[in-house]
Amino acid sequence: MKNKVVVVTGANSGIGRITALELAKLGAKVVMVCRNEQKARAVQEDINAITGLNNCDLFLCDFSSSASIRDFAMKFREKYDRVDILINNAGTIIGERQVTEDGFEMMFATNHLGYFLITHYLMDLLKRSDQGRIINVSSLAHRFTNMYWDDLQAEKKFVSILQYGHTKLCNILFTKELARQLKNTTNITVNSLHPGNINSNFGRTGGKFFKFLIETFGFVLTSVEKGAETSIYLAISPEVHNKTGLYWYNKKPATPSMEANSSENASRLWEISMQLTGLKEYGNINR
Repeated sequence: MKNKVVVVTGANSGIGRITALELAKLGAKVVMVCRNEQKARAVQEDINAITGLNNCDLFLCDFSSSASIRDFAMKFREKYDRVDILINNAGTIIGERQVTEDGFEMMFATNHLGYFLITHYLMDLLKRSDQGRIINVSSLAHRFTNMYWDDLQAEKKFVSILQYGHTKLCNILFTKELARQLKNTTNITVNSLHPGNINSNFGRTGGKFFKFLIETFGFVLTSVEKGAETSIYLAISPEVHNKTGLYWYNKKPATPSMEANSSENASRLWEISMQLTGLKEYGNINR
């Protein structure tokens, strides 16, 4: 991993923080991309102190904002000429429906369109790597729901855990379609994963019911260290060199829901995402 450029979004807490730390320990140039500057700076300083390599960098980005994502990508390109590994880890769960500055439901914008856009803006840099890897952190929560094609933004009905699961389903479908498009023309692999049911602060913002589950049954949940293992495995293992378009759990390929396995769903979501983001050609930052 020495000198490999690894981008980890949402790296200031939870499994993102552990992932960034462990990859930095292996000598990778880890680039944290975070929204909360105060928390992120503290984590960056900790990682650099622990490794003694000063190999952890930081960029700020609001993953719910298309303008912020583009701004991050332009600043990143001024400093780096390639990306070897992109780990789309940033996400949110909220208890009440909120709308972003772009007019999208907050979880859909952050958890799905955020992955979609950041990957778009870094695609040409990933193509410069000898073996580019894209890792999308999804969730078992994708099984809680189906694709609500007539209500992607949860305008008709908003249930926090269902909308969150819906966005995690989108992560797997995005992975599936992007892997298909890149498979025969690049050396880039794309995989998604379920990190386990993590005992962290993440779920405490997802409404009273979700907070109750975390606080009541937290003792049976997975630690953040255990939860980060599959992300790290997909980033470094030679065993996944040619494996793409898969959904992983506990460092092994797993079978997602029927909705997530649908190539038709993957293609349809891709087209809708292109329309919503206004992209003309995926991976071309000038269009």
